[in-house]
Amino acid sequence: MSAAQFERIQEHLQRLRLFKSRERLEALLQEASTQELSYADFLDQVLTEEVTAKTAKHITMRTSLARFPFVKGLESFEFGYQPSVDRKQIQALSTCRFIEHGENVVLLGPPGVGKTHLAVGLGLKAIEQGYRVLFTTAAAMLTTLSRALTEGRLDDKLKVYTVPRLLIIDEIGYLPIDSQGANLFFQLISRRYERGPMILTSNQSFGSWGDVFGDRVIASAILDRVLHHSITVNIKGDSYRLREKLKAGLLKPKTSIDDRSEVETTA
Repeated sequence: MSAAQFERIQEHLQRLRLFKSRERLEALLQEASTQELSYADFLDQVLTEEVTAKTAKHITMRTSLARFPFVKGLESFEFGYQPSVDRKQIQALSTCRFIEHGENVVLLGPPGVGKTHLAVGLGLKAIEQGYRVLFTTAAAMLTTLSRALTEGRLDDKLKVYTVPRLLIIDEIGYLPIDSQGANLFFQLISRRYERGPMILTSNQSFGSWGDVFGDRVIASAILDRVLHHSITVNIKGDSYRLREKLKAGLLKPKTSIDDRSEVETTA
């Protein structure tokens, strides 16, 4: 192959935005010659590498745009420490069929049992399958929407949370929600209802959501829409953070970790 032809091929690859193939062109040609690849095999190798590179780039970009608080996959979730979590159920959810079916996933349990980890892990699986995902805490979202309401930009800001195929709202019930916040939360849920699935996490049982939102009527309306098509995962177990503090010697158990009332601070 002449230098001019090589340069021309590189220019074509650049214009077609086949950047990985352009970067690897010389090596790919050498491999094709050494392995005596057929035209079809050579083309297959070039396109496979290009698709792999583009997929990895898109996953990285979508992961960054999702605004996860951390990046932890389901593979690192310690199912052995939380036996109440059904591994098979989580594996089924990881196929992301719940997204195609328009089902919400609600993760309930006390603080520190891995709800956020599972939510992020499922979000990462969704990204791998090409879905756009956005993560937020309930408090951060309501602060943003309240500010937008004051500035007359509520409709535009609601679109930020309705456009992503999957919305993850973490920590519902950790902080009190005033009447304005409850109304804004309801507006968002109504907009996503039967349009885009969500993953919600909460440390409060559904029966306590009336207290969380300070209005049982609004809470009932929210739950009616959330639970219409939904899968609920109840997690009952000990806090990972408590376990790590015990390991580090920051907490001293009198008997066992299972008896929360008998854990005292050593410092």
